[in-house]
Amino acid sequence: MITEKMSVALNTQINKELYSAYLYMAMSAHAQQKGLPGVANWFFVQTQEELSHAQRIYAYLIRQNAAVTFEAIEKPVIDVETPLAMFEKGLEHEKYVTASIHALVDVALEEKDRATEVFLQWFVNEQVEEEENACGIIDQLKLAGEAGSGLFMIDRELATRTFAPPAPEDK
Repeated sequence: MITEKMSVALNTQINKELYSAYLYMAMSAHAQQKGLPGVANWFFVQTQEELSHAQRIYAYLIRQNAAVTFEAIEKPVIDVETPLAMFEKGLEHEKYVTASIHALVDVALEEKDRATEVFLQWFVNEQVEEEENACGIIDQLKLAGEAGSGLFMIDRELATRTFAPPAPEDK
């Protein structure tokens, strides 16, 4: 069983993951409106990943017999016009989520909650991958430029991304 402090922190993280999904869905729609179906697809797949992260935490709380609570989700602001700016905003957001996951690990350590500490290691590793993916796309966009055939090729590549649900946790 987890402590109230840990439960509150994990519930807060669920809300952050749901906001992330909301943000990426808005970015997907924005990219679609800009005529970038590949960029739109990449962000839509990212939406699905963030929802799966929220579901993973939800399931953990249920297994720990802890209450699950939901808060209002803030409206995302999409104030970017170029694919590069979209991915930079995404990377900035992923760094925020990484810091939040690290803070959760700190709470687990403080609470001497070994089970939650182990559970959170999946998220620590996932955040490394999330930031790495965004950085790779940013590097490609910087190399190719944001117009013409380079952007067209990157957009086509991003259109091939599919959602692969994470393996379920061992119980």
